[in-house]
Amino acid sequence: MRTALILVAAVFGAMQVVPYRVSNPADRHEPPWDSAATRRLVVAACYDCHSNQAHVYPWERVAPLSWWITNHVDDGRKGINFSQWDLRPGPMGDAIETVKDKTMPPSYYTWFGLHGDAKLTAAQRQELAGGLRTTLAGWNCGDGG
Repeated sequence: MRTALILVAAVFGAMQVVPYRVSNPADRHEPPWDSAATRRLVVAACYDCHSNQAHVYPWERVAPLSWWITNHVDDGRKGINFSQWDLRPGPMGDAIETVKDKTMPPSYYTWFGLHGDAKLTAAQRQELAGGLRTTLAGWNCGDGG
């Protein structure tokens, strides 16, 4: 039993050496927001995974959790990155749909009271979807309604 615990501790310690953590590049080219309210909702609900201004708690920097979070943020930024608006990948209609159908932000993101600002009410979801629709109107959104 003691050998197993030492082995687990050694593996866990070795995992911490792998430098795979969320980084925040300096790019800050936001879209032309339709209102301060839309920006405020996007920052609260989306920025930790969809911008270069991700807030990561200290315990989220511990591997293997840090690896999962880093992959999640990297994937989120590939989909839409509000800090690199000048490099946007294409149509953004999915952003509106994911807010409306409650798949974004994902429910687990607010588990245990974490990221409480991202837990949107129905009215906030409606306001955010409308604000995104107006903000993204000039960008071939195809928001589906």
